[in-house]
Amino acid sequence: MAHDVMPDAPRDAIPKVRAELRKVILGKDAILDRLLVALLADAHVLMEDVPGVGKTTLAKALARTFAGDFKRLQFTPDLLPTDVLGSSVYDPRDGSFTFKPGPIFANVLLADEINRASPRTQSSLLEAMSERQASIEGVTRPLPRPFLVLATQNPIELHGTYPLPEAQLDRFGLRVELGYPAREHEVDMLYAQADHHPVDDVQKVLSEEALLALQQATRAVRVDRKVGSYVVDLAEATRSHPAAKMGASPRASLALFRAAQARAYLDGRAYAVPEDVKDVAVEVLAHRVVLDPKARYGGMRKEDLVREVLGTVAVPV
Repeated sequence: MAHDVMPDAPRDAIPKVRAELRKVILGKDAILDRLLVALLADAHVLMEDVPGVGKTTLAKALARTFAGDFKRLQFTPDLLPTDVLGSSVYDPRDGSFTFKPGPIFANVLLADEINRASPRTQSSLLEAMSERQASIEGVTRPLPRPFLVLATQNPIELHGTYPLPEAQLDRFGLRVELGYPAREHEVDMLYAQADHHPVDDVQKVLSEEALLALQQATRAVRVDRKVGSYVVDLAEATRSHPAAKMGASPRASLALFRAAQARAYLDGRAYAVPEDVKDVAVEVLAHRVVLDPKARYGGMRKEDLVREVLGTVAVPV
């Protein structure tokens, strides 16, 4: 069975990244694993939760573990697409225009409070997130590789916000919720930040080349056709569910497929199993589902629908 176990290199970087993230987020190993899944699967992440639970801090910490270029952009109602993508700047000395890249031209972009920007500005991310390129002033420019968008939003406060359209939600590979820390971890946090913020202690442990090698190795994880069919069965079940106005897209199926590969790779396996699919299905599929108004006003959550589907769709042997 030696051929079913992944070699140590470049996997040896994964425990180092996890150790650095544990410096800033205590007692949330399951969430850290979701971020590592996204990193390996080359998937963008939407972190959604109430204020003050560490969304931005965790995103900054993940970016700091990576030696690539990191940019942070605070989304506000007056933010323009050119503030994200960049624009040409006129030079009066010789009458020429020089393109000045926006923050989208980075390896990691932290889009903080993304739902505070107007739909026009939010749409400027669509091409970049899906195709890893940006069309600006008639010129298509490739983005650096790897390229990862870490976005945060507060689902409670609606004043001055714009709900993310389904097309943009569908481009996030995973959506995660941090939740409140356990009491003992919250006490530990008070003392950990007594004289400085632990995020300042996070070290760069992952190079651009190492991350690309990890992502390539993840794509090599074997997925039996039965497991692939199970992925599609789950997506189709969300589409036909009576409480769903719109189910998971084929892009969601692909995201679930790749997230299952990443889950297997994290466990050191060269093959994916149905349990890998089930483990990440809620984070991959739920934010892509649109509930029927009756179900939504009845108190049903998107996560409930996906969990119901996981309980009804037959698991391949």
